[in-house]
Amino acid sequence: MKRLFAAVIVILAAASCTAASDRVETPVDGTAAMRKGPSTRTVLERSMPQAMADGMVKVAVVRNLAVNDHSRQFLEGCVSEGRAMGFVVDTFVTGGDEEHCKQLLARIARSDYDGIIFSSHDREEFAWDALKPLVDQGIKAVTFDTFPHKTGDGLNGFLPGLTSTFQEDFKLARMTLDSILSYCGLNGQPPRIIRVWAGPGISPLDRRQKIWDAFVQEGKIVEAALISPRDFAYSRSGVREALAAILPRFPQGTVDAIWAPYDEFAKGCADALADAGRWDIKLVSIDISNDDIRMMLDHSAIWLASAAVDPALIGIVNMRLLAAKFASEDTPAVYMFEPQIIETSRLNSAVTMANLSIMVPGWGLERGLFDQYQWMADLKTAERMYLRLPLVKPNLAATGALPDQGGGPR
Repeated sequence: MKRLFAAVIVILAAASCTAASDRVETPVDGTAAMRKGPSTRTVLERSMPQAMADGMVKVAVVRNLAVNDHSRQFLEGCVSEGRAMGFVVDTFVTGGDEEHCKQLLARIARSDYDGIIFSSHDREEFAWDALKPLVDQGIKAVTFDTFPHKTGDGLNGFLPGLTSTFQEDFKLARMTLDSILSYCGLNGQPPRIIRVWAGPGISPLDRRQKIWDAFVQEGKIVEAALISPRDFAYSRSGVREALAAILPRFPQGTVDAIWAPYDEFAKGCADALADAGRWDIKLVSIDISNDDIRMMLDHSAIWLASAAVDPALIGIVNMRLLAAKFASEDTPAVYMFEPQIIETSRLNSAVTMANLSIMVPGWGLERGLFDQYQWMADLKTAERMYLRLPLVKPNLAATGALPDQGGGPR
């Protein structure tokens, strides 16, 4: 007990006496003799010296989408993996506002960030214009569900050195439409389906749309109606209103299902169907989160399945890819995450994103992606060896403001 008390005194004294640093690294038991390997700083300086030139590796994670449970899990995956390697990670959410997002990225370009993870459903030209200044000045970049491509410029249109990650959108669409066929295509007639969509210009939805078009052209399904939210930033409420407005046009038995290729669309559809008591129309979606699981169970007679990739895993892998760029490892230009189908009938009230793999065999098997590097293992070992005490500062990142650009390790 005396030894533990002494360790606490040492830690508190170090935190109170250090003004030049944002973080203090102290061995867990307070004695230098217990250090069993190199410090995080040492491993960082050895494996990514350019990023560590100013004493820290600093990453901005920008999500230009509305705040929802899926976004939170993606951000948490980025932050947890970055901090596990000793990086400073700041997160920013710009709610789908292109102008706000562009201004934020310009400020990031003028700051001392070494890398950026960017996720947005905006136009390809927007992502190109917004990210090119950062890439041109040497900031490493990884994107998710974003295609920074200069339209009409062929292969020369890709930003050099950038990695774009995506869910396998063609497979997501095919899985969900096959699922509708398995539920609603048993009477020999192609199911009549209401399609929810937004675009064109939202790259993941545009890709999923191609599979829908192929199913229609092949006579496998019939489009009964098309609905869209007025504002993509308010997808759930917009789709709820749009679906409620057209449901009276379709008596029971005239529509089989709704295809919602984005989970915020699906939430609005589930709300509208439940409000109208339309248990005859089934719903299949894309993406999964804790909120989705809860709603799927609450509306299990309606919401039958969703195809998805673990959003936290996506964040983790995006951060690993960025770290690999810092360490001058070879990284792919494009990486696709393999989706799986989650059926509501396999869920129960105890299921969350944390334990979904118990009910869905194979869920999360990609956890070993891009983590085979020895320097990454060394970083994570070094981080676990030290108790890191961040000094108390206001969380400016949550408001979209940039934190102070002071020197010293964080």
